[in-house]
Amino acid sequence: MGFTLPVEIADIAFQNKAVVYDLLFKAASETMLTIAADPKHLGARIGITAVLHTWGSAMTHHPHVHMIVPGGGIAPDGSRWIASRPAFLLPVRVLGKLFRRLFLTRLLALHDAGQLAFFGSLAHLADRRAFLRHLAVVRNKRWVVYAKAPFAGPEAVLAYLSRYTHRVAISNRRLIAFDESGVTFRYKDYRRNGADRQQVMTLSADEFIRRFLIHVLPRGFHRIRHYGLLTGSARKASLARARELLSVAAPPDVDTPGDPEDFRPPCPCCGGRMIVIEVFERWKQPRGPPRATATNREKCP
Repeated sequence: MGFTLPVEIADIAFQNKAVVYDLLFKAASETMLTIAADPKHLGARIGITAVLHTWGSAMTHHPHVHMIVPGGGIAPDGSRWIASRPAFLLPVRVLGKLFRRLFLTRLLALHDAGQLAFFGSLAHLADRRAFLRHLAVVRNKRWVVYAKAPFAGPEAVLAYLSRYTHRVAISNRRLIAFDESGVTFRYKDYRRNGADRQQVMTLSADEFIRRFLIHVLPRGFHRIRHYGLLTGSARKASLARARELLSVAAPPDVDTPGDPEDFRPPCPCCGGRMIVIEVFERWKQPRGPPRATATNREKCP
């Protein structure tokens, strides 16, 4: 699954990355969960793993969310697994309409709350009437929601996702040359078909760096998120119930019996286990080494 913002909204997102990218996650996930729970479509609780990407192939600003979604979900009463139709999960036109409505309604609420900032050519959007006129253009557009079934099975999807989650705006294999003329790299022009889709572009070094830095996310922003059955607090129980309903054995426990439990606290940034290097007494402030004074220096041999 993929949810993409129109260019008019992407321009606003560029100047308000944290709040608008967060809104993109929330609107896209709520759209999926709402339509999937509707008995007219699937009538089930689904799970979602969502990954934010902000770039196109030429490193232009193109914010969109990729989603990996199981082909079905658990019935609301938890009694059975409801599978989707073969090669079809949910109608993309219905998803697009709800996604557009949820996103624009909440974007306007952010504007009214003073949580959006505008600079340069967008400075006039600070006025509410100008902002409403800007949104009127995209209210009548069809918002792009893309869905397709995996061609090579779930193993291929997981392998693809594992490569995709921590990808940056451009990989080394697409770089061709760096010389006095600039940086040359390969990209895909999706407006073309066949062999013409693969193109080569040369940018000046400063423009290449500018495009790359566009995609640096705000500090602490989580670009991989889980929803529905895969939400952290409910994931273990939900997966166990799904395996029970599908008669699938749980994967072997990777923990070795007898291994001591790791009581080290997790790092709030990366999640890895922190290593304690010093412990201070309660109410005592840590101090650095004493600074050398003239008297101390005279005493040193």
